[in-house]
Amino acid sequence: MPALLFDLDGTMLHSDPIHEAVFEELWASRGLPTPKGFYLEQVHGRLNVDIFAEHLPDEPDPQALSEWKEAQFRDRLPTPYPATPGLADLLDRARDRGWHVAVVTNAMRLNAEAMLGAIGLREHFEVIVIGEECAQGKPHPLPYRIAMDALGQTPEHCIAFEDSPSGMRAAAASGAYAVGIRSGLDDSTLRAAGADVTIEDFTDPALPEILARLEGVAA
Repeated sequence: MPALLFDLDGTMLHSDPIHEAVFEELWASRGLPTPKGFYLEQVHGRLNVDIFAEHLPDEPDPQALSEWKEAQFRDRLPTPYPATPGLADLLDRARDRGWHVAVVTNAMRLNAEAMLGAIGLREHFEVIVIGEECAQGKPHPLPYRIAMDALGQTPEHCIAFEDSPSGMRAAAASGAYAVGIRSGLDDSTLRAAGADVTIEDFTDPALPEILARLEGVAA
């Protein structure tokens, strides 16, 4: 059966403003500038370890800083929180048709659980792949390949939904049909990172044709 693989932040919910606010405070505390667009250019979709290695190379305990940052995010995440429009209906459709679904995210596990709980869709997912728990996180395709293995799927039977350049590169390199969600970036930026197609959200009129393509592969 086909499989749908979902990024989380920015794909299943519009959580980027919360992350951006925390990073603005963190950067200010370290004397770093936060020009317009810094979050999308420096942070969006990347692992904290990679962000800190680039921008805070002298940080004495980057793991503790990462845990503080993510705890700040969880504290500020309202519950309930709206899911990306159309997501619940898409997951219901997948369940009714027996399609496999998985989350593939660079968020830490506590955050992933918090976000799925906040949008009320945790029960849909048995497979949750966490980038920092893999030997390599996104933009490497390994997290997607691990999800495919866990679901018993091959890339040609998978659609991956992503919203960041880092995630888009990972999805495309995994061999899945890569769909960009235009929650923060435009079509051209996502396509440049590897998207086969982009949609506004899960109510986009282009989505049925994308899903029909996958059903045709599985037929």
